[in-house]
Amino acid sequence: MSRPPRAGADPTATLPSAGFVGLGIMGRPMAGHLLRAGFPLTVFNRTAGRADEIVAAGARRAASPAEVARAAEVIVVNVTDSKDVEEVVAGPGGLAEGIGHGAVVVDMSTVAPATERRMAALLRERGADYLDAPVSGGDVGAKNATLAIMVGGETTALEKARPLLEKLGKAITHCGPVGHGQLTKLANQILVGVTLLGVSEAISFARKGGLDPEVMLRAVSGGAAGSWQLSNLGPKILADDVAPGFMIDLMLKDLRLVAETAEAAGAELPATEIMSRLFEAAREHGWGREGTQALGRVVAALSHRDS
Repeated sequence: MSRPPRAGADPTATLPSAGFVGLGIMGRPMAGHLLRAGFPLTVFNRTAGRADEIVAAGARRAASPAEVARAAEVIVVNVTDSKDVEEVVAGPGGLAEGIGHGAVVVDMSTVAPATERRMAALLRERGADYLDAPVSGGDVGAKNATLAIMVGGETTALEKARPLLEKLGKAITHCGPVGHGQLTKLANQILVGVTLLGVSEAISFARKGGLDPEVMLRAVSGGAAGSWQLSNLGPKILADDVAPGFMIDLMLKDLRLVAETAEAAGAELPATEIMSRLFEAAREHGWGREGTQALGRVVAALSHRDS
């Protein structure tokens, strides 16, 4: 880990050089935090135009993930699915082609734990470390640097990456070896989805019973029923505001990973299965690219059907 700068020295002089691959809804604000904190930053995005804003702000644009790896000591990856991580890390022009000895790759995507273990083994052969560090908190957490970060990997690698992670989140938890960050995130998604279904049903129940659902939310938010989903997405369900912070399509991808991992482990998840089917119904209605709070529309439609 870098030593603190001496008195009067440039406070950014000891910061590790950073790379960022994947500048989507989450990645753009996250990379921006690193740039503003003074990290020398090199970025790559497959859709090049999404990098324009941060390049204009001072980041260096790379032509490939391999070029990012050649320029950076700690590289953050934030892409969509397991195949995307494999392409970015191990594909042609991937990080593995340019990675330096002692570098650390931090995958902050949500992907299969088995994928992370394979990528870690590949980079270990090249003398580099790998962390799986998925996040929770959505676009709000990414914008406000308040993400919860769940880390799998070696402690020494985490300490190398910690200066960057501390600029991205408020809670950094070491969950175990590589793959355990993703296992923790998948457990998180079970809790998020089932809780959101509960919020949706409570709102529908209040409306059908003639209770003002806004009053209901205000009354229960401070008690045992309080949750992030209730406080942040409950009002959006009331307003039928389905602007995506986290899209239903992405939630369904995560729930697919949950189902695959649960099947391999022999875990039964009855509530998750029900919740997953309702998210599938939301996609069938054409709401796949809307925020997860569109689940409230599905529950409301069920009540309307039965009335």
